Amino acid sequence: MLKKIILIILIIAVILGIAFVVYGFYKKETTNIPNPIATIEVEEYGNIKIELYPDKAPNTVANFIRLANRGFYNGLTFHRTMPDFVIQGGDKNGDGSGSPSLSDIIDGVETNEEYNIPGEFIANGYTKNTLKHTKGVISMARKDYSQISSLTEYGYNSAGSQFFIMTEDTTSLDGLYAAFGQVIEGMDVVEKISKTEVYYRSSELEEEEKAPTDEEGNTIESDTPKTPPVIKSITVETYGVDYGIPKTVEVFDYNTWLMQQYGGLTSN
Repeated sequence: MLKKIILIILIIAVILGIAFVVYGFYKKETTNIPNPIATIEVEEYGNIKIELYPDKAPNTVANFIRLANRGFYNGLTFHRTMPDFVIQGGDKNGDGSGSPSLSDIIDGVETNEEYNIPGEFIANGYTKNTLKHTKGVISMARKDYSQISSLTEYGYNSAGSQFFIMTEDTTSLDGLYAAFGQVIEGMDVVEKISKTEVYYRSSELEEEEKAPTDEEGNTIESDTPKTPPVIKSITVETYGVDYGIPKTVEVFDYNTWLMQQYGGLTSN
């Protein structure tokens, strides 16, 4: 009799265990977890709220969240501002030349190398991302090596931390850049930033007003703000979801590649 009671108890325990597991799966599938919401606080301008889309660009979103919530963007700037096109920021160098380092997303790295992430867009063979570059969409900036066909893929996989927010619909970017979210509040702030006073190319300007040049004497583009808007902070509410550490790729060194191609040539 005792054995039968124990057997019944065991059967009931197994049934309850299975029911608990099934309920867990059911709850997970039926619970509507909100998309992560990023808040960009810009000094003297205001806040921008952006809904991120991990279903469209999961690795891109994971990278952005990781950088943002570890404080990477705090104190950086919008170094490129263009009305009716984009505002661009998130570069640690402040001029569009920088990439983040592994220590920005991972603790205790042995070699703190710079990194990029694979491009999640159609031209790069990733077909799940169908987001269009309409006004208010946030997307990842990257390098463009398409002038040399053998290097196109390196450009596609060269995004790191820099992002841009559309201030106008631009279909020419669709499928070529990894869009990953949409402004839901603060579009007026985005537009105000896009109209920041910039340096212009003009020989008619007074000497002190002329566009700045780089170390090689090349004129800096006229989308460079005279006073770059400062990103005080970017934080992302994930609603308890851990989006993990993003997949990364090595940074392609274009200058080294170029030297290898032409290093054997000597001037007469």
